[in-house]
Amino acid sequence: MKLYRCGGYIPVIESERLRLRKMERADAQRMFQFWSDPEVVKYMNIPPFASVEDTLEMIQLLNTLSESEDALRWGIELKEEGQLIGSCGFNVWELSGSYRGEIGYDLGKEYWGHGYMSEAMRMVLSYGYQTIGLNRIEALVHPHNAASQRLLRAFDFTEEGLLRQYQKTEDGFVDLLMFSLLRQEYYSGGKAW
Repeated sequence: MKLYRCGGYIPVIESERLRLRKMERADAQRMFQFWSDPEVVKYMNIPPFASVEDTLEMIQLLNTLSESEDALRWGIELKEEGQLIGSCGFNVWELSGSYRGEIGYDLGKEYWGHGYMSEAMRMVLSYGYQTIGLNRIEALVHPHNAASQRLLRAFDFTEEGLLRQYQKTEDGFVDLLMFSLLRQEYYSGGKAW
């Protein structure tokens, strides 16, 4: 994994096939393809995006949150194509007291099942523990999102329990599963990191 800073507060991180980088205005059309797909956003607890303009607004919001260090969202670029295939990062983190962060991720449907999210996850976890200094990384997952649960379990995340009616969506309140991975588990796990 190679890490270097580029353009403000969002670092660029590279692995063999992927580059995590800041999402730009020029990425709005590409990300709209993913964020407007009902299958991609099904478990993100948001409605499919209605326009490229909505997508651009979200990209700008995510970049602003990164600048204020309230969140950090990367675009996942497939180096071979030079185009984004999804996004990932920290929805929030806290360094006073709990030293914890919550991750989130999405991937365009045509890129599912190729190991890209596992590769991105290695970089996100490494950045969270080694650079941000987190002690605990959490993920909130819809109970029916089996693929996300498999990904987290592959990285030794522990399912802690069901948070009943934890988040409001346009369809009402939804339950979410809480998963977590502690710093000591990350360093002692020895999995693909």
